[in-house]
Amino acid sequence: MHKRTWRLVAAAAAFAALTTAAVGCGSDGTTSSSSTTKAESGGGEPKTLNVPADYKTIQEAVDAAKAGDLVLVDEGTYNEAVDVSTEDITIRGVDRNKVILDGEFKLENGIRVLDTDGVTVENMTARNYVSNGFFWTGSDRYHGSYLTAYRNGDYGIYAFDAYHGQLDNSYGSGSPDAGFYIGECFECDAVIDNVVSEYNGLGYSGTNSGGDLYIINSTFANNRAGIVPNSGSYELCYPGRSNTIVGNIVHDNNYLDGPGIDASLLAQGNGILLAGSINNTVERNLVYNHERTGIAAVPFPEDDASDVPPPESDLDKPCDEVKDQDLPEKSPGFVLWPATGNSIVGNVVSESGLADIAEGTIAEGDQTLGEAIEALDNCFSDNTVTSTSPTDLQELAPCEGEGSGGDFAAGALDITVLVTEKPEAPDNTTAYKDTPVPGDQPNMPDAATAPAPIFKGPKKPDVDAITVPEKPAG
Repeated sequence: MHKRTWRLVAAAAAFAALTTAAVGCGSDGTTSSSSTTKAESGGGEPKTLNVPADYKTIQEAVDAAKAGDLVLVDEGTYNEAVDVSTEDITIRGVDRNKVILDGEFKLENGIRVLDTDGVTVENMTARNYVSNGFFWTGSDRYHGSYLTAYRNGDYGIYAFDAYHGQLDNSYGSGSPDAGFYIGECFECDAVIDNVVSEYNGLGYSGTNSGGDLYIINSTFANNRAGIVPNSGSYELCYPGRSNTIVGNIVHDNNYLDGPGIDASLLAQGNGILLAGSINNTVERNLVYNHERTGIAAVPFPEDDASDVPPPESDLDKPCDEVKDQDLPEKSPGFVLWPATGNSIVGNVVSESGLADIAEGTIAEGDQTLGEAIEALDNCFSDNTVTSTSPTDLQELAPCEGEGSGGDFAAGALDITVLVTEKPEAPDNTTAYKDTPVPGDQPNMPDAATAPAPIFKGPKKPDVDAITVPEKPAG
């Protein structure tokens, strides 16, 4: 036996093989989070460290800051890769569009918060980094607000093995992997609210994450695929589960010309794709104009897996209780991660090439395809659609009451056909450098004078109050 290790390897080929068919900000735009000032926590009066007036670089100011302090960055372009190791500080630009961290396609990360808690980063832009724009890992109580990340070579705004977080009022574009990512956490206790993600491989990606994880009131458009929570043993805390995806606008995720990791290349053309992710709630989203499916639940096939899906009795265990468990000494080989127990209700979906709502899988053993699909136990109700796969899906698998008893194989998604349609991969080392430059984004109100409270974690959003959004003009 050997211990699990963090392996950020590409399971893209496996994911792609199947998916070819891939903050608390309230709905009124106001911040909804829990926070306290340094004085309230007994730490004395906070200070403001000005860049470049007091400190020439952002890194120098961050290194000098104490818990409760504000690093306030003036207008300018900063060719820095900033590492943060001081907890409970705020790093803020005075103008989101004029405070720019620029990696010049040489530096790794714009701002990286590593094993440090309570760090807020807000009201600035990170562009042209070879890895990530803004990155929290191993962090608790993380907060990113009014951030712009574009033309970064991996992720735009990224949280990994991080908890009690909030990403709001932000924009991510031009990343081969995802504009926004939250991965390897359960229960995550995180909120993504009022963000825009476009021209990425994936608008949102989340591997093995979930549990009080809310993706709400946001727009995912013109990516290769829109919102893609997924599972796999190549990261820990599997499977992905219990995400709440409500009130988003997801459209035109058919982006063929920009960057994309292999998973996103073959997942392209799908709006909301639950790839081996289980027990998710997908409600009241507006989803339209996708070459393949609007909303679909499909399994995630993983070659040379490290482990098999855990028993149902382990699904409520927090990540810390399972991440150090023993792995099988020998790889189980090919593993099919099922997309089960998902609830798709009250969405408005249209203009999908294959089906507006769909579920699919591969029959194993003596199962028929219809039996395999029915056993997934996904449910579909009150969705406004014109096409489904299987045919009559909402009658076959309603979320309340008994199904019609019809044939789940009729009109089923033909996964084997989709596997053969592999698009050509771009050169991701260069393709992200040519994605569109965004226009100016909304600024944080009173950025130069607003207080900088210590962030204590997100407030659970009132999901029931969210309605299907209006279709944007044009």
